[in-house]
Amino acid sequence: MKTIYLVRHGESEGNVGARYQGDTAPLTERGLQQAKFIAERAQKLDVSALVASPLLRAQQTASCIADATGLSIETSALFVERKRPSIQVDNLKDSPEVIAAEQEIMKSSGISGYRHSDEENFDDLKARTNEALLFLEGHSADSLIVVSHGVFLRNLLARVIFGRNLTGPECTAILEVFVASNTGVTVLTYDRERSAPWQVISWNDHAHLG
Repeated sequence: MKTIYLVRHGESEGNVGARYQGDTAPLTERGLQQAKFIAERAQKLDVSALVASPLLRAQQTASCIADATGLSIETSALFVERKRPSIQVDNLKDSPEVIAAEQEIMKSSGISGYRHSDEENFDDLKARTNEALLFLEGHSADSLIVVSHGVFLRNLLARVIFGRNLTGPECTAILEVFVASNTGVTVLTYDRERSAPWQVISWNDHAHLG
């Protein structure tokens, strides 16, 4: 059986700033402290591998974990955050065109085949979560930490819960209801011998933050 500890990155400047963040948004001072807290917690886990999204905020979080555990970082683009449309990236969240794009995307995000412009749509994310789970199933480590992002982690959760037949409305419901805190930990297990190989043990545990 495999155990996977999914960790959202620490608070980033994009999380608290006025603009939608791009790939290079760094952690805030608070985010760095959060990363140190999750790194201390990771020392107590019996893990043998550390995987992280290539985005800066995930890499900075993973670096703290690597320093605390002695694990090397394996970078995988499968765990990057959902790609937003170019009209939003690095632009003000309250600008009219950015708001209009977000409203249109949220209204239609559960429709298979819908695409506003150049963003990653539901079908793209569903395909990537399938790839991510296959990656984890085939990983040589039986226990590993994966540092990723809030929206992608909720998409991954939706795929685990509803399986390959995940629909847009089901995924949207998960995105709206489940909260992903910075450095929150979600624990999944995988056992190919079970009728339901993937199981959710816990979601968004952030007790290390006090």
